[in-house]
Amino acid sequence: MIGIVKTVEPERIRLAYDAGLLDAGENYLQEARTKIPLCPDGLKWHFIGHLQQNKVNPAIDLFSMIHSVDSLNLLRRISARGEALGIEVPVLLEVNVGGEDTKFGLSPDDIPRLLEAAGELKGAQVQGLMCMPPYSDDPQESRPFFRRLAALFQSMNTEGFPSWKGRHLSMGMSGDYETAIEEGATMVRIGRAIFGERK
Repeated sequence: MIGIVKTVEPERIRLAYDAGLLDAGENYLQEARTKIPLCPDGLKWHFIGHLQQNKVNPAIDLFSMIHSVDSLNLLRRISARGEALGIEVPVLLEVNVGGEDTKFGLSPDDIPRLLEAAGELKGAQVQGLMCMPPYSDDPQESRPFFRRLAALFQSMNTEGFPSWKGRHLSMGMSGDYETAIEEGATMVRIGRAIFGERK
């Protein structure tokens, strides 16, 4: 479980950490820069917002995993930075499972082509997929999208792309995480259910 801490004060994050929260997710790089130094050192930080290519370096400095890779160029830039640092940056590919014009993410059909083009990346490791299905008050409305992402994940696991190390499905939030887990999520991103409504 990743506790989503967008707009949450460090004091409240510390309380969640003391209660057992080990992973925190942040949407905004600027907010993370000021917040992370004030939070417990034991937290593992995940970047889940849209990442601009010119912000790759500070993002890698702050975060253990990037959940929102949505282009080959961004993946290559992350890999180049990781290689320069002598590390492999864990990333997830963001998939726009609902085909929504208002959301970032790759189309499902883009994923094999991206992995094929990525080749033997030395500074990034694609560890799975992430999605945000179309919003609905009914968690069952999310199920077909979770199921589609899980099927794509399994398909990639059988293809043998060198740049693919499939381990994680990041899907499900406060309103539908139980459905996501039923469909195979290994990471759920929970904000409201932990910290309440955002101000």
